[in-house]
Amino acid sequence: MTGALLGGKGMSWKTALYDYLNARNSAETEASAGALAEIIHNDRFNEESDIRLARVHENRRHRGVKALRGETRLKLHQAREQSEQVVADLDYVRRFTYELGGREYNECIVSAERITFVETGRRWRITGIEIRESERERIREMYSWVPEDGIYTPAGEISSSQPYLNYSILNQVGTYPGYRKKIYDRNRAVKYADLWWDRYNPAFAELEVDCTSYVSQCLFAGGAPMNYTGKRTSGWWYAGQQGSRELWSYSWAVAQALQLYIPASRKGLRGTIVSSAAELRPGDCISYDWDGDGRFQHNTFVTALDAAGMPLVNAHTVSSKHRYWDYKDSHAWTDRTRYAFVRIADEMDE
Repeated sequence: MTGALLGGKGMSWKTALYDYLNARNSAETEASAGALAEIIHNDRFNEESDIRLARVHENRRHRGVKALRGETRLKLHQAREQSEQVVADLDYVRRFTYELGGREYNECIVSAERITFVETGRRWRITGIEIRESERERIREMYSWVPEDGIYTPAGEISSSQPYLNYSILNQVGTYPGYRKKIYDRNRAVKYADLWWDRYNPAFAELEVDCTSYVSQCLFAGGAPMNYTGKRTSGWWYAGQQGSRELWSYSWAVAQALQLYIPASRKGLRGTIVSSAAELRPGDCISYDWDGDGRFQHNTFVTALDAAGMPLVNAHTVSSKHRYWDYKDSHAWTDRTRYAFVRIADEMDE
């Protein structure tokens, strides 16, 4: 922890970056923005940090969380250096250790940031911080679900009547033939989620916003059967990529699509909406509607329960492991946020 002001005389922008790392660690661990306000010369970011960290502080108090320690590190991807300005793209990796109900927990989050440093005189100051990845999925179309047809479709889109198959890619990720009933293996799904929480599985396409693809992979790893139709607007399936052609259903990779598909499905992957997070178990899912307008933009996968029986979740886009389910620490969260709690069926028809 440090209270040093950014960039004393003769210091480089990398020293300023190191000061930011320590101040950010202190702020996130203590849920107080004071250390950041001392060194970041950006009123908007400081105001947003004040609001977000005050929310985190209240949330921890309500849960009975005792902060033990915070550890942070930075992974610098690139820095564009000019005579009096540097713009650095980096990953901010945070591990927060806390105690709850006599047990110790570790929460990990990786966020992508762009930081602007400006040299004034012989001092380097941070004048801008941009959160480059957000749990807000960009929704381009309105979607609707037609239960009688089993179709989830963007308004106005007409799907091809001919399914297309890519068996070679299906064989890479595994299929589950030969049984009419599948038992959902929650432990196997959770092991997959913990293995791949901060990286891509090379068997699947890398998507820029891949929170829902990651959740689909976890469900599939637990044995949820694909409903392969070959049509992007129906079923729940993945068959890879051919050039620029995306061979997977909307429900595999689009947050709103998966949230609508699971409770309406009668074949393969299916589940039910329950009324509270307390009803979920590891292997279940949560969908997030940040604006309360009925459009779900993020999905997470339940990987553990805390001492109070509340879900801890893993996610992609902003890579997270054993993060508290309500996401009140997220830059995407608003006081209009609504959730869909999805209980996955323990037995499914193929």
